[in-house]
Amino acid sequence: MTGPLTIEPLGVHHDRAAFSCGVAPLDRYLQAQATQDIRRRVAACYVAVEPSSGKIAGYYTLAAGGVALNELPEALAKRLPRYPSVPVARLGRLAVDQAYRGRKLGAALLWDAGMRSLRSELVAFALVMDAKDDQAEAFYQHHGFVPFGSQARQLVLPLATFGKIK
Repeated sequence: MTGPLTIEPLGVHHDRAAFSCGVAPLDRYLQAQATQDIRRRVAACYVAVEPSSGKIAGYYTLAAGGVALNELPEALAKRLPRYPSVPVARLGRLAVDQAYRGRKLGAALLWDAGMRSLRSELVAFALVMDAKDDQAEAFYQHHGFVPFGSQARQLVLPLATFGKIK
């Protein structure tokens, strides 16, 4: 890395073609699908960009969602109103270009996603995601996510967590 990265919304001016995280579906999503999802308003995509070169070092997507209250861990659910479901921000994808691995960029992107969700005008209780494999699940659990629900690798982290960390 030649300097600090900036995290900004994906735009048409970003060069998506050179991005390679080593996971074909994540590469293809950024290169071919992300702008369509933005245009259709089904997801927002944020990219970490090296200002000097414009190279995309990593990205993540966020979308609004909901989870059934009875699917949440009891420790989280007991503090919430007894609505059938609670609003959440869904972290759909998170990927780091292979050239930027080992620099804690994944953690920085995760932090940005949490803080962006916490500051959002849309109300959400938690950040939820589905880990793609055991390694991804371990990464998210290392950062405070806990399993929930009936499906494997579903993870949740209350957004209040981001407000407590300075």
